[in-house]
Amino acid sequence: MARSRHLLVSLGIVSSVFLTGGTVAYYEEALPTTLNPLFAQSMVDQRTQELVFDRLYFRSAITSTIKSRLVESEERIEGGKKLKMTVKKGVKWHDGQPFVPEDICFTVDVLMDTNTPSLIGKQYREVLEGCTADKTSATVEFKRAYHNPEERLGFRVIPKHKFESTTILPDDVFGSRPVGTGPMKGTRGRTEARFEAFSNGHHAPKIPLLMLGEGGDPIVQVKTIMSGGVQGLIAVAPPRRPEVRASDDVGLKSYDLRSWWYIAVNQKQPQLKDPKVRQALDLTIDRQQLRELTMGIKPDDPLPACQFISGPFIPSSPYYNRSVETHETADLARAKSLMESAGAQLEHGLWLKGGKPFNLKIGMNAPLDLEAKDLLNQLGNQLQAGGFQRQVHKISNDEWTNKVITGQMADWDLLIGKWSFGVVEDVNPLFQTRAGGKGALNIFNYSSAEVDALLDKYDQSNTDTEAQDSYHELHEVLAEELPYIFLWKLDTKSAWRNSVRGNTITPYYYFTEFDSWSFSG
Repeated sequence: MARSRHLLVSLGIVSSVFLTGGTVAYYEEALPTTLNPLFAQSMVDQRTQELVFDRLYFRSAITSTIKSRLVESEERIEGGKKLKMTVKKGVKWHDGQPFVPEDICFTVDVLMDTNTPSLIGKQYREVLEGCTADKTSATVEFKRAYHNPEERLGFRVIPKHKFESTTILPDDVFGSRPVGTGPMKGTRGRTEARFEAFSNGHHAPKIPLLMLGEGGDPIVQVKTIMSGGVQGLIAVAPPRRPEVRASDDVGLKSYDLRSWWYIAVNQKQPQLKDPKVRQALDLTIDRQQLRELTMGIKPDDPLPACQFISGPFIPSSPYYNRSVETHETADLARAKSLMESAGAQLEHGLWLKGGKPFNLKIGMNAPLDLEAKDLLNQLGNQLQAGGFQRQVHKISNDEWTNKVITGQMADWDLLIGKWSFGVVEDVNPLFQTRAGGKGALNIFNYSSAEVDALLDKYDQSNTDTEAQDSYHELHEVLAEELPYIFLWKLDTKSAWRNSVRGNTITPYYYFTEFDSWSFSG
């Protein structure tokens, strides 16, 4: 402890009575791809950036209310088409420069700049019109009036003085050595990410140094935390949870990732154009068996870590349509009837159409194998047994981010992934036709006029009820169209040694309440 403190003093970061502990190390599923919030590509990016930057508005993990650490007060103008925000005084950037209203407007301008290749920017360009600032306030204008404008401003604010223009590229040095207003100063290296405490007018972190390492084998991760080699694991695989639960020194903590797992279906492939074939695939999958084989969760488990879903929302969401049927087990007789009505014949255990077999090229985001071991092969086995030939491949996280999500995998048939959502469960970018900046996350460039109309209806909603009605109808349509075969919501559990205290975990973003964390090691 004394040696760690000496190091921190030499770095000039221990000057506050708030710092109470030593170095805390934890395992993530991967290293962050960037610390620049414009280019967050994964949940690791989202979590780590929460340590370094403040979001303009966020939902409290404690009270569930919308709050801001950067805004002192706000005023809705023109019924919510504009929001005037008076910024807090005394907030500083990590380089000592004062936080000012122009920083908010600069961030908006960057998000609006079409020359900044940011998927996050594309989403905000559909919502924001612009921003003006004076000495004490910033006023954001939306494309239309919102009944909840603060919820639409969850972006992380970046410093105007660190950039020469609003066109920012992913390879900017800011991605590895950012400057934020969050509780920790961050740097990203090749093998780890490092976060040093930074006391501020609106933050008082208690942990001097946080070290992020890339986790590997789940068994090794659990053994390491049990022995005290690290203090935390962001995600504990379901089969390893009983071992952690039995420990007196390590505790499991729920982490609501607000995520669901899916199989994206490429409807542009000739063999998958017919909705009957897609529905037959859905009925060929035995989700209960997959859950047991990959996560050890038995059908009679009274509190399973995995909930089956029938659409693009988690079951606790107000947007989830409970009237849509959930397929927990396979129904091969129904699948056979659908395939035959689609013109296919079953010969020697294989489905043929026009004399050709259904040969499916299936990929999966590789890190998911840590949570549901061997899911890709087990799914492939089920489809093979159901009459579909298959080739299975794991796809690296980098390729998934740079090619799958950007719609550049047109030669694949099925892709297994996971979506996670923050405060606003906006699924429009997943299903909108890719055009004019819309559909930025549409994996197989799915397009449906009916779905586009429902998504526009959601966008134009003026009340929560109108928004829910739009998404309930969307849920029903997607369950028939099946651009995705929906699998499940998998509960996420973190593990932290008991020496880490006050560690309130925020849904999706994780470290929003990091000021309350302390370490007694």
